[in-house]
Amino acid sequence: MRHSSLYETLSNRRQRGQKSLAVLLDPDQLDEAGCRHLLALSETYPIDYFFVGGSLVMNTHQASLIFFIKRNSSVPVLLFPSHSLHLDTQADGILLLSLISGRNPDFLIGQHVVAAPLLRASNLEILPTGYMLVDTGRQTTASYMSGTTPLPYDKPSIAACTAMAGEQLGLRLMYLDGGSGAMYPVAPAMIRAVREAVEVPVIVGGGINTREKAQGALEAGADVIVVGNQIEKAPQFLAEMSGVIQSFNAILDTV
Repeated sequence: MRHSSLYETLSNRRQRGQKSLAVLLDPDQLDEAGCRHLLALSETYPIDYFFVGGSLVMNTHQASLIFFIKRNSSVPVLLFPSHSLHLDTQADGILLLSLISGRNPDFLIGQHVVAAPLLRASNLEILPTGYMLVDTGRQTTASYMSGTTPLPYDKPSIAACTAMAGEQLGLRLMYLDGGSGAMYPVAPAMIRAVREAVEVPVIVGGGINTREKAQGALEAGADVIVVGNQIEKAPQFLAEMSGVIQSFNAILDTV
């Protein structure tokens, strides 16, 4: 029997209105002990995806981190790359990010050209993703490293048109990101505008550090919420986030 692809699974969940939780792991910030603890927590408090990567991967821990996760967990691992050097064929798939909120050609297509032969030769499932950085109160590593200006926090119509254009170009996911260390999360009004503008699954991350913020993003239309910094600070936060997702989906199942 053929297994559903990562995209088919996510798309089917979107069609049913089900929500998903992704944990973003920065190889620079997580050692083996921390990873072991997080994997143990994920057995009790289920998650749907591990995203691995960051805007500035400075060490060689990414390969060993992915190897450790694959050996000890059945949760799919998706690369969240900021550079063509950050590819790893041990993962299950890759969010092939095109930074459509900016106008830097290197992150719209340049890095993709360099990576294309390697991706073609790999077994990674490629998930073409429209990546949109949103201004959330401070300059983030992602905006600095990409040399791009984030979308204005209070301009949901710009985000909606940007997502619409990305979908028309054939991108299969939209990712609204406040960036690592965001002061506040992407506004629900912006999430809602993007959700209404496109049919593809919508991922939202950055600044989601409370149950209320997670609930707000989900209610506004996020199909996947991504948490990273807060779980690095307090791994038990995973229990809250997993509970939010399960509660949301349980309510949906009773409707």
